[in-house]
Amino acid sequence: MTTSTDLPKPSKARLVFRLLAAFCLLFSLVYWVNKGAHTGWNMDRVPIPQIDEITGIEYVTYEDRFVPGIEWLGGGIGLGVLLFVTSFFFRSKPAHSNP
Repeated sequence: MTTSTDLPKPSKARLVFRLLAAFCLLFSLVYWVNKGAHTGWNMDRVPIPQIDEITGIEYVTYEDRFVPGIEWLGGGIGLGVLLFVTSFFFRSKPAHSNP
């Protein structure tokens, strides 16, 4: 009969890689959403439509700010998955059995 004490303990490296993967996934998602959740490519300049007060003609000015695009989110998810897969290369510590 096996008990829960007979199960092998995961190695510290495996735990560290999985925690890094979770942090990377969560950070990239939160950063992307907080910066605007832009589904296109990254933008260094954001177009801002304005209307001329005298003529009423609409024109575009640009504001210098960074808006992360979908590739930022994809890169963060890809890095998180890579770290998680890397964690499988570290073996669990064998359980010590006391006779």
